[in-house]
Amino acid sequence: MEPEELLNEGSGAEKKPVAESPLVSLRHDLKMFNEPIKEVAVEIMVEGLSKYPIFIAHQHELKLGEVILDRHDLNSSWSIHASTLEEFLERGVIKPELKQRFVDTYKNPKDFMCVFVVVPEGANFVFVPYGD
Repeated sequence: MEPEELLNEGSGAEKKPVAESPLVSLRHDLKMFNEPIKEVAVEIMVEGLSKYPIFIAHQHELKLGEVILDRHDLNSSWSIHASTLEEFLERGVIKPELKQRFVDTYKNPKDFMCVFVVVPEGANFVFVPYGD
């Protein structure tokens, strides 16, 4: 086998399209719903529910937080739930011994949304600037 064949160069073989990452559609949805998400974050803080609002982005059924944007109703790719650090601790999503690490990592909620992204491979926190 020639090196070109391994790379599909010069062999005339069609290249398979690379599947688009689901994070591309998440970025689009977060941009589209930027204002309502920020309003909910401010409301959570002003009402004294938490200093640490967390938004959960998923494409399946999830029983964590409160639904604020349903992908079926909005014809979008992702559903967004609103939650808090306190709920994540109560539900065991964040272990009590990791609370301080989360708080130290948490970015200013007036400038960034904290998004817990849930995909089939797992879940992780990302901080997305508002208006981005």
